[in-house]
Amino acid sequence: MDEALYRQVENYIRTMPSLSITVSKVLEICNNPQTSPADLNHVISLDPVLVGRVLKLINSAYYGLSQQVTNLVRAITMLGINTVKNLALSSAIIGNMNLREFQGLNTEGFWRHSLCVGVAAKVIARKRSIDPKLLEEYFTAGLLHDIGKIPLNAVLSKDYLLTVKAADTGRISLVQAETETLGINHCEVGELVVKAWRLEGPIGDVVIFHHFYTDYAGEYRDLLYTVIAANRFAALTETGFSGDRHPGKADGVIGETLGLSWEIFDEIKPIVDEEITKAQVFLNL
Repeated sequence: MDEALYRQVENYIRTMPSLSITVSKVLEICNNPQTSPADLNHVISLDPVLVGRVLKLINSAYYGLSQQVTNLVRAITMLGINTVKNLALSSAIIGNMNLREFQGLNTEGFWRHSLCVGVAAKVIARKRSIDPKLLEEYFTAGLLHDIGKIPLNAVLSKDYLLTVKAADTGRISLVQAETETLGINHCEVGELVVKAWRLEGPIGDVVIFHHFYTDYAGEYRDLLYTVIAANRFAALTETGFSGDRHPGKADGVIGETLGLSWEIFDEIKPIVDEEITKAQVFLNL
């Protein structure tokens, strides 16, 4: 990518609404196993938009309550802390995706893919008896793994659409097509978002290395490999659309390291489908 386009991408990332103070605080509080609905209430009550989303979700047709819930603490209690956390994070990401119309990727298809990877990563981790306190981190990492595609869609627009088509017609991975066509890929752009949003650590490592795991020497290999497996699940089941119709074969080292065979995909599919149906309520808020 030439210097001018690179600067455009950087400038766009600076204008992206980062995780607000409220959302960041919600994530921090939810990562504490001692968190109570009252603790979340103290933070969420300061953000009218998030309050509205929480109340709208609990009173949506999905939950089918006979009486309207207007008390925030009760709503948080009924939804569950993890659901509220996912709602806060999802809201932040949806806000960014709606800034400009996607051309290379359909907004809803991209979101459904991201959601699938998040849900599948969490389900796989649960199947492998990962510490329950860490499960939401698997969801969040899966949800955010392709965040670098948002600036590419927004800044390059038509060029990115051509890149997606080039990957499809050339039967190559999207990350390879991005590198060859644009001179930069969504993992590299994702690293810029990670720095701007201060997501360094486990989630940041997944964003940066999910296509370059053989170069990874960090401490979050289990999380990284689980998201890669979940990404493979989303591709094979064609859940949503990430622009990557030919992601290539999954390296056997992924399954060996995680201690699972790809047959687990058949086992988890009904669970993932149900979780996605539940989580998609976020899209209608």
